[in-house]
Amino acid sequence: MLVLNCSTKLLILEKMLKSLFPQSLKVYGAVMNINRGNPFQKEVVLDSWPHFKAVITRQKKEAETDDLDHYTNAYAVFYKDVKAFRGLLEECDVINWDQVFQIQGLQSELYDVSKAVADSKQLDVKLTSFQAVRFSPTSSLPDTSIVKSSPPRLTYLSVAEADLLNRTWSRGGNEQCLRYIASLISCFPSVCVRDDKGNPISWSITDQFATMCHSYTLPEHRRKGYSRLVALTLARKLQSRGFPSQGNVLDDNVASIGLLKSIHAEFLPCRFHRLILTPAAFSGRVYL
Repeated sequence: MLVLNCSTKLLILEKMLKSLFPQSLKVYGAVMNINRGNPFQKEVVLDSWPHFKAVITRQKKEAETDDLDHYTNAYAVFYKDVKAFRGLLEECDVINWDQVFQIQGLQSELYDVSKAVADSKQLDVKLTSFQAVRFSPTSSLPDTSIVKSSPPRLTYLSVAEADLLNRTWSRGGNEQCLRYIASLISCFPSVCVRDDKGNPISWSITDQFATMCHSYTLPEHRRKGYSRLVALTLARKLQSRGFPSQGNVLDDNVASIGLLKSIHAEFLPCRFHRLILTPAAFSGRVYL
């Protein structure tokens, strides 16, 4: 195991990962954030350097974490050799197996390998699999005609609105998620449409892996073009900062899939896998 701390080497790694799209997208997004201020206190672990076969991003050891907070306790994985990935998992100091955490990646063996190691340590593993998408480069602003007159207006979210997002997110409704969303809003780009009272009615945020997530429009404001506007605006905002605008969608989310197709998002050949791993000591206490 090698922890890559050198800023020059981390920039080199970023360029290497870019050449390995799309499977490397999650790790690439995390490394980009590390190289741009590291707001989530991440670090990179590899099997070797510079000819690595597996790379994992994780929270720094000194970062304060809640053992129940699988939102923040998140690892992104990319490997060229699945045996090297398993080798990193099995090393004693790479993963904190005593807390609830998640593993994210875009490679097919991720679940089987992680579950095999987790089973040996008596952790429960829950897998959710998504279609992975990437937005086409946009050279011009999306059509903002629907928010030209006030109300509504196009802006960004504030930390004070984290509670609304926590209540409306399918993965939310708990204290850990509330803190996580507040951190995302304070650290990364967001976009929202506000009504005449200044309240958010449609929005999307960016997570610690530079992924667009929690795209949501309040039910009474749907079918007005807000979701399309928010998605294109956030994608362009990320692209203007050099980030790949990427996202995920569940197979049964027909409305979102239709929206993504209408704005010509690219559906990637690989799938996005999110694993939530829970030690027996925390069974029944975790919001999944």
